[in-house]
Amino acid sequence: MTTESTMSQTQPKIGLMLTGGGARAAYQVGVLKAIAEFMPRRTQCPFQVICGTSAGALNAVTLAVNARHFRKGVKYLLGIWTSSQVTDIYRSDLLGVAANSGRWLAGLILSLLGINRMRRVSLLDNSPLATFLEETLPCEQIQENIDAGALHALSITASGYSSGHSVTFYQGVPELQPWKRTRRLGVEASIGIEHLMASAAIPFIFPAVHIHREYFGDGSVRQIAPISSALHLGADKVLLMGAWHKDDEEERRNKVDTYPTLAQIAGHALDSIFLDSLEVDLERLQRINDAVKLIPEELRAATKLRHIDVLVITPSQPLEKIAERYISQLPWTIRLLLRSIGVMRRSGANLVSYLLFDKQYCRALIDLGYQDALKRRDEILCFLGYDTATPGCDMPQ
Repeated sequence: MTTESTMSQTQPKIGLMLTGGGARAAYQVGVLKAIAEFMPRRTQCPFQVICGTSAGALNAVTLAVNARHFRKGVKYLLGIWTSSQVTDIYRSDLLGVAANSGRWLAGLILSLLGINRMRRVSLLDNSPLATFLEETLPCEQIQENIDAGALHALSITASGYSSGHSVTFYQGVPELQPWKRTRRLGVEASIGIEHLMASAAIPFIFPAVHIHREYFGDGSVRQIAPISSALHLGADKVLLMGAWHKDDEEERRNKVDTYPTLAQIAGHALDSIFLDSLEVDLERLQRINDAVKLIPEELRAATKLRHIDVLVITPSQPLEKIAERYISQLPWTIRLLLRSIGVMRRSGANLVSYLLFDKQYCRALIDLGYQDALKRRDEILCFLGYDTATPGCDMPQ
């Protein structure tokens, strides 16, 4: 399912925003699989600016490493996610779970006593992920692809626990400049595994990572303007892949008399971290676009405002509902740990949807992403600048 069209050399820079969500990021791989099939076989990555946050950072760096061979990068991601196991991401053996849980409990007690001597306190130990990435992801190829002109910029966002800043570490062409805004800044860096691990360090669940002067955690935390990093790095339009389902507002507000479990509260907190700021930023961008339309063309340059096209692709089904079917695939040690905080088949499935790094669950999300993208083929190709049979979709001049 490919198109014979070729890309215009004068097309605007297209940014790709890959959001966080733990295991939910497998959905993005399904969308990327479809996009790779839409395009000519031998082509470089259609996204000149790639931005990743949390688990989306892994997908972002993999595409950046393979920027000269888009299909190869997508194929590599498919290999990772379709064969993934919980043990590839975090320790699930009895000793590892018990030791880490013990440190977590001891750290909590010591903190209550005003003592801070514990390090790497978290519910789970994700050292297997660090080992896997170090062995399989040659980050030095990022700069090679930038020098070859196949990539304009890559960014990974993490949250500083001491400063409270949302820090976007970027690597790109020389003319890019650092930026500083309220509670967020862009810092030039050579992207490495430590940036990935920091960006994906979900609070309480995975340990923080020390980079330069402070410890960093998940990039979705305090990321008040997620789309802005792509714009700072030169993107003229942005394709955003989210991991949330636009559910029915009335259904979510049904009367519930039972008190929420810790797992439900944790799932709600993760939704707030990963989704709220992104949805607010999209609303803000739409308002700016509407305002720009009202400004005469000759006055727009003075306002420094410009219209930004954003295409958003999100799951057509609730991912927590899919996760319910695969809870039994978790190792018994992790099921026992999660059951202790209230995770049952339905209760707490939202939390599980972030932690279920199981190949069957990931394959289900990949298939959903693939099918969702197939349904929007012409819309996606039009956004990427290809000439299709879709009315009004022409190659950029």
